[in-house]
Amino acid sequence: MTGGTGPGEQQAAAGVTAGLGVVVVVPTYEERLNIESIVARVRAAVPLAEVLVVDDDSPDGTGRLADELAAADPAVHVLHRTVREGLGPAYLAGFAWALARDYDVVVEMDADGSHQPEQLPGLLAALTGADLVIGSRWVAGGSVVNWPIRRRLLSEGGNTYVRLALGIHLRDATGGFRAFRREALQAVDLADVASTGYCFQVDLAWRAVRAGLRVVEVPIEFVERARGASKMSGSIVREALWRVTVWGATRRLTGRRDAARARRG
Repeated sequence: MTGGTGPGEQQAAAGVTAGLGVVVVVPTYEERLNIESIVARVRAAVPLAEVLVVDDDSPDGTGRLADELAAADPAVHVLHRTVREGLGPAYLAGFAWALARDYDVVVEMDADGSHQPEQLPGLLAALTGADLVIGSRWVAGGSVVNWPIRRRLLSEGGNTYVRLALGIHLRDATGGFRAFRREALQAVDLADVASTGYCFQVDLAWRAVRAGLRVVEVPIEFVERARGASKMSGSIVREALWRVTVWGATRRLTGRRDAARARRG
């Protein structure tokens, strides 16, 4: 199933991208079955956007295939990493690459097809009033396709926990389909980010909120991958739970200390 965008969103996205450098960062590990299709769909959906594939030394040849795509299209680039460190470090490497080359808009997108490139114009159009746009499964109009009930409950429950622990309004802080303005990435202190798995998405969203950035959620249709193996694991879930709990506890402790100082003052 492919979700598209209407002419209005496509025109708005074209207005945002006109004169701006837009790069879509796609981290990969063993995504040979999907990467060619994803790159082609991104280039068709937003022809002005470029693509950066960040490959973590995939043993299935994903990196070599990405090199072939780059050789055939000057708007496709490949960043080869020699170790597999997780989603967060891969994105951070991609962000550093993009910022060093003065791109104005940096997009996050999974390689497995769950984030539909045809919906990218909607995210870019929303940048007219935002610093960070998150494609959300859990706002009105958002949806998931082919998810078992356990996975849905885990995602919804996790996002509820994030809102309560961190005191943020976002419905889908774990969502990884995002568009950042360059200035937003520069404002969130990327050098201090240590999260590696999908908790990385919560980390950056919370940093953006604390930095006072304009964060907007737009509905997307999230589709479960059709080919290849999911990278989700128990250790990734445990890392997210542990880090969010620590961040939430630190937030409450800091709030109490600030309130005590205010009373003494």
